[in-house]
Amino acid sequence: MAEYRNPVPTVDIIILLEDENGNVRKDEIILIKRKNPPYGWALPGGFVDYGETLEQAAIREAKEETSLDVTLLRQFHTYSDPSRDPRQHTITTVYIAKAKGTPHAQDDAKEIGIFNVNDLPQPIAFDHASIIKDFKNNVY
Repeated sequence: MAEYRNPVPTVDIIILLEDENGNVRKDEIILIKRKNPPYGWALPGGFVDYGETLEQAAIREAKEETSLDVTLLRQFHTYSDPSRDPRQHTITTVYIAKAKGTPHAQDDAKEIGIFNVNDLPQPIAFDHASIIKDFKNNVY
């Protein structure tokens, strides 16, 4: 019997914070510092659970890693380079979301920070530097 290997679906979320007037700050995003390999700073996100939609996964992962309840604004882009995750072939769908409040590192986030898109910490994990660059060039 043939064995089939398929890419694994994931989601990543570009979270923009709202100020007290409800204005979204597009020049700052939330990044988490990963507890587990591959180490580095990353967009909040993770694997899609069986029976879950991409949107449900994005909302869940954002809450698990940042403690924030997000509102998804739109689907941004899908990234599928087989080398984007050194652990295995993943395909990520990236969402842009907004949230109010102060993020707190949870789950597999060792630290959390709010960073200007033009002054990011290093190293950036996965292909997230490219994703953020695409965000800056297309949205910011």
